[in-house]
Amino acid sequence: MRILLVITSLGVGGAERLVISLADRFTAAGHEVCLAWFHSEAELKPLDARVSLVNLGISKNPLALIKGLWRLRKLILEFKPDVVNSHLVHANILTRLLRLITPMPRLISSAHNTNEEGRFRMLAYRFTDRLANISTNVSDEAVQAFIDQGALLPGRMMTIHNGIDTDNFKFGYDARVAIRNELGLSDSQPVLLAVGRFWEAKDYPNLFHALAKLQGWGYSPKLIIAGDGPLREKLVELSIKLKINNQVYFLGVRHDVLGLMSAGDIFVLSSAWEGLPMVVLEAMACQRLVVATDCGGVRGLVGESGLLVPPQDSGALAIALKQALNLESNQRVELGKNARKRVEKLYSLEAASRKWLRLYRGEPVEDTAQPTSTMES
Repeated sequence: MRILLVITSLGVGGAERLVISLADRFTAAGHEVCLAWFHSEAELKPLDARVSLVNLGISKNPLALIKGLWRLRKLILEFKPDVVNSHLVHANILTRLLRLITPMPRLISSAHNTNEEGRFRMLAYRFTDRLANISTNVSDEAVQAFIDQGALLPGRMMTIHNGIDTDNFKFGYDARVAIRNELGLSDSQPVLLAVGRFWEAKDYPNLFHALAKLQGWGYSPKLIIAGDGPLREKLVELSIKLKINNQVYFLGVRHDVLGLMSAGDIFVLSSAWEGLPMVVLEAMACQRLVVATDCGGVRGLVGESGLLVPPQDSGALAIALKQALNLESNQRVELGKNARKRVEKLYSLEAASRKWLRLYRGEPVEDTAQPTSTMES
């Protein structure tokens, strides 16, 4: 097939990592793949040089928007894709609208969250829904959230869980030593790791308040955070206000997530809302114990291999982190091994790519990943 993937940007988010991984996987399987994105320089790119890359140069400027969409129309007419698969809200809505004047044999719109931050965006999904053949989201919870918010009717969106290449994500002792040496941390120092953009969805204040409570109970783990975003300055100020700034390492955008996963002992997700966070899968593949908020599809990901707490409850998060820190090292290792086995069985990139290709062909898709019970703090 000729496959055109369209995404808003190629930053370091989970959706972006999934799309470039799929581009590589589809190309390796013999398909012709073109990856187009709307704006900004690509921070991530496919490894396979055969994937065609196109920066459409779209911005909020009306003239630049029109020119960028015209470039996309021209690309579609020249590439003649068998399927166009757009990802993230702006790419989804604008690609649908472009279909009014551009032939696309099959158009699939893919969301990656339960919350698109605004009623207007959900209305845009609803009004343009019939311009797509089908929509997808990353968890059953996210699909239901779209239905509940009126973005589409039942049956118009299906679940395809994210997948990761477990060959690329595995614990590495050398990487652990290198990162800890870089940060001046001993191998015995308890380290929490968080990865994600500094914005409302990730709810870092929830994590900071939990860390402050731990400090009051006599626990002083270090917290390393990989990410950046508009709330960085406020979060730095909050860490100072809570007197945990000597425990928090703001690393900014990093491209060595594998090494960071190995350097941490416990991966923490403090989000207020999520879809199906790739970063949790990556942590589990690296045999990290996960402590996360029970939002989006996180419960189905973690299974029995981690701890879940309610969103926006820093007290519950602190208790879960205390419980994780109190585990014997062999208990933590066993939970980590179980986490990796779960990813290999249910959330491999190979399995996910097979489902996408069946969907591209218009064939029935069955998802075998089912939520199971989870350890509660």
